[in-house]
Amino acid sequence: MSLKVSPAQFEAIAKEIHSETSPVGIDAKKTHILILQKLLDMEAQLADLKHELEHLKSKKS
Repeated sequence: MSLKVSPAQFEAIAKEIHSETSPVGIDAKKTHILILQKLLDMEAQLADLKHELEHLKSKKS
């Protein structure tokens, strides 16, 4: 797997999750919330695709 992030995207993400008060330099809570939201978005998209696939299969039958 190759993770390719443009420099502009990298900077935007880094700016979004940066934290001056964290010893590691990022806001872990915010980072996890963003990751979980993206996973929920992907789950919804997969459900939509599954529904569409089932609909197309039923039209062929």
